[in-house]
Amino acid sequence: MYPEEMVNPMRAELTDAGFQNLYSASEVENAIKSEGTTLVVVNSVCGCAARNARPGAKMSLDGAKKPDHLITVFAGVDKDAVDAARQQMFPFPSSSPSMALFKNGELVHMLERHHIEGRPAEMIADNLKDAYAEYC
Repeated sequence: MYPEEMVNPMRAELTDAGFQNLYSASEVENAIKSEGTTLVVVNSVCGCAARNARPGAKMSLDGAKKPDHLITVFAGVDKDAVDAARQQMFPFPSSSPSMALFKNGELVHMLERHHIEGRPAEMIADNLKDAYAEYC
């Protein structure tokens, strides 16, 4: 488990942009089942991938179309919430950071760590915007 004082600034990057941080499995399950579209960001301390994941997720919200609901869970901290999110992302293997778009509870788009790592935030945002254009 990472100490809260270490992850709080990383949490704030997303919550300040309108993401709701969830801590329990039931919160995650209920959010994903919500009507409409839900973007789930599995946040991470990993500098090599997360440093562009969070800005990419935020930049993806600049367009006309965006998800109805924005949630985030933190890998290495919010175990129950992360486990619940990852169960909903099956058959994709666990990775962090990662991002998943759900529509009416169904997984419709997935960005695994290997889609994020080494890519600029703008490319991550464009990938998500394309998914929003199709599903939101």
